[in-house]
Amino acid sequence: MPKTPLGKWSVGLNALFLTTIAISLALVLIFKILSFDDPWWDVTVGIAFPVSIIAFITGIVAVSKHKERSISIKASLFVGVLTILFILLHSLFISD
Repeated sequence: MPKTPLGKWSVGLNALFLTTIAISLALVLIFKILSFDDPWWDVTVGIAFPVSIIAFITGIVAVSKHKERSISIKASLFVGVLTILFILLHSLFISD
Protein backbone atom coordinates (compact mmCIF):
# COMPACT_ATOMS: atom_id res chain seq x y z
CA MET A 1 0.00 0.00 0.00
CA PRO A 2 1.18 3.54 -0.65
CA LYS A 3 2.56 5.57 2.22
CA THR A 4 2.05 9.14 0.97
CA PRO A 5 -1.31 10.94 0.64
CA LEU A 6 -0.73 11.49 -3.09
CA GLY A 7 -0.07 7.80 -3.55
CA LYS A 8 -3.27 6.92 -1.72
CA TRP A 9 -5.23 9.39 -3.86
CA SER A 10 -3.75 7.91 -7.02
CA VAL A 11 -4.70 4.35 -6.09
CA GLY A 12 -8.14 5.40 -4.83
CA LEU A 13 -8.99 7.41 -7.94
CA ASN A 14 -7.94 4.59 -10.23
CA ALA A 15 -9.99 2.15 -8.17
CA LEU A 16 -12.96 4.49 -8.64
CA PHE A 17 -12.26 4.62 -12.38
CA LEU A 18 -12.05 0.84 -12.75
CA THR A 19 -15.15 0.28 -10.61
CA THR A 20 -17.18 2.82 -12.59
CA ILE A 21 -16.19 1.34 -15.95
CA ALA A 22 -16.78 -2.23 -14.74
CA ILE A 23 -20.26 -1.43 -13.41
CA SER A 24 -21.14 0.46 -16.58
CA LEU A 25 -20.00 -2.41 -18.80
CA ALA A 26 -21.90 -4.90 -16.66
CA LEU A 27 -25.09 -2.86 -16.95
CA VAL A 28 -24.75 -2.82 -20.73
CA LEU A 29 -23.27 -6.19 -21.64
CA ILE A 30 -24.51 -8.53 -18.91
CA PHE A 31 -27.75 -7.13 -17.56
CA LYS A 32 -28.82 -5.37 -20.80
CA ILE A 33 -30.35 -2.54 -18.75
CA LEU A 34 -28.57 0.27 -20.58
CA SER A 35 -27.14 0.82 -24.06
CA PHE A 36 -23.94 2.40 -25.32
CA ASP A 37 -26.09 4.70 -27.47
CA ASP A 38 -27.70 6.34 -24.43
CA PRO A 39 -26.30 9.68 -23.20
CA TRP A 40 -25.39 8.15 -19.81
CA TRP A 41 -22.33 6.53 -21.43
CA ASP A 42 -21.00 9.91 -22.59
CA VAL A 43 -21.43 11.32 -19.09
CA THR A 44 -19.82 8.27 -17.48
CA VAL A 45 -16.81 8.37 -19.77
CA GLY A 46 -16.58 12.15 -19.48
CA ILE A 47 -16.22 11.83 -15.72
CA ALA A 48 -14.34 8.54 -15.37
CA PHE A 49 -11.52 9.11 -17.85
CA PRO A 50 -10.40 12.47 -16.39
CA VAL A 51 -10.43 10.79 -12.96
CA SER A 52 -7.95 8.23 -14.28
CA ILE A 53 -5.75 10.92 -15.80
CA ILE A 54 -5.76 12.85 -12.51
CA ALA A 55 -4.81 9.61 -10.74
CA PHE A 56 -1.96 9.16 -13.22
CA ILE A 57 -0.66 12.68 -12.56
CA THR A 58 -0.86 12.30 -8.78
CA GLY A 59 0.91 8.94 -9.10
CA ILE A 60 3.74 10.51 -11.09
CA VAL A 61 4.12 13.25 -8.49
CA ALA A 62 4.09 10.66 -5.67
CA VAL A 63 6.81 8.62 -7.37
CA SER A 64 9.03 11.49 -8.47
CA LYS A 65 8.69 13.90 -5.55
CA HIS A 66 7.97 11.61 -2.59
CA LYS A 67 9.83 8.49 -3.81
CA GLU A 68 6.73 6.28 -3.53
CA ARG A 69 7.63 2.73 -4.61
CA SER A 70 4.63 0.54 -3.81
CA ILE A 71 3.28 -1.96 -6.31
CA SER A 72 -0.19 -0.41 -6.17
CA ILE A 73 1.25 2.93 -7.36
CA LYS A 74 2.97 1.18 -10.25
CA ALA A 75 -0.32 -0.52 -11.13
CA SER A 76 -2.07 2.85 -10.91
CA LEU A 77 0.48 4.37 -13.28
CA PHE A 78 0.02 1.45 -15.66
CA VAL A 79 -3.76 1.96 -15.72
CA GLY A 80 -3.17 5.68 -16.34
CA VAL A 81 -0.87 4.98 -19.28
CA LEU A 82 -3.42 2.56 -20.73
CA THR A 83 -6.15 5.17 -20.34
CA ILE A 84 -4.11 7.82 -22.13
CA LEU A 85 -3.20 5.38 -24.91
CA PHE A 86 -6.84 4.40 -25.29
CA ILE A 87 -7.92 8.02 -25.60
CA LEU A 88 -5.24 8.80 -28.17
CA LEU A 89 -5.72 5.66 -30.26
CA HIS A 90 -9.50 5.74 -30.07
CA SER A 91 -9.49 9.33 -31.29
CA LEU A 92 -7.26 8.42 -34.22
CA PHE A 93 -9.29 5.48 -35.46
CA ILE A 94 -12.86 6.50 -34.66
CA SER A 95 -15.14 6.83 -37.67
CA ASP A 96 -18.33 8.69 -36.79
